[in-house]
Amino acid sequence: IINHTQLTDFNVFCSSILTDAGFSGRATPIVPMYYYDKNNERQDNITDWALEQFVQHYPNSRLTKEAIFHYVYAVLHHPVYRQKYANNLKLGFPRVPLYDNFEQWVAWGKALMSLHLGYENIRPYPLQRNDIELPNTLNKARLKADKEQGVIEIDMFTQLSRVPPLAWQYTLGNRSAIEWMLDQYKEKIPADKTIAEKFNPYRLADYKEQAIDLLQRICTLSVETMTIIGQMPVDM
Repeated sequence: IINHTQLTDFNVFCSSILTDAGFSGRATPIVPMYYYDKNNERQDNITDWALEQFVQHYPNSRLTKEAIFHYVYAVLHHPVYRQKYANNLKLGFPRVPLYDNFEQWVAWGKALMSLHLGYENIRPYPLQRNDIELPNTLNKARLKADKEQGVIEIDMFTQLSRVPPLAWQYTLGNRSAIEWMLDQYKEKIPADKTIAEKFNPYRLADYKEQAIDLLQRICTLSVETMTIIGQMPVDM
């Protein structure tokens, strides 16, 4: 689990591979499910003490350390939790409350983690693609989003429409996941002229279909994430 604390936002991510602790642009605490000791032996990162606290609080639940990991992942996505403890989350490491219905939280966390780890393989959302090639017009990359209209402009010739409003609600920091993805695919010109001329071969046109496919999958990811979060209780 990766907890990302900013001055204004708290976010949580997950990764199945080693992750740069500064990937977000600032120091990011990383909490692994397990680690390897100096003898290269796998060790649970959730301690026996922590397991015992959960066992005492949920005596009739099927408890494993992996289940606790999924429980925590769900709780850290809970809008009520994040709003209630917003100030605390800006200042320090998150503390985890013990909510009722442990197994339901585990199921939500497991579903969220499956989505976030496997987003490249989930089904693409059926966005409507519109291609209009204008004669004598130089195609230029755009990668702009219009949330109100539910439209994403890929370039001068192609746009995707019917982006559901729910898709914009899954945010990473102050932007939706869709907007983060659009930013990553934008053509950026380095300030150094030599680098820009000789070492900047990236062009959106070379990755256009890949970008469209990934956008559709990110859209599915966002909608399904918000659907799961929408099932979480609000009267806590």
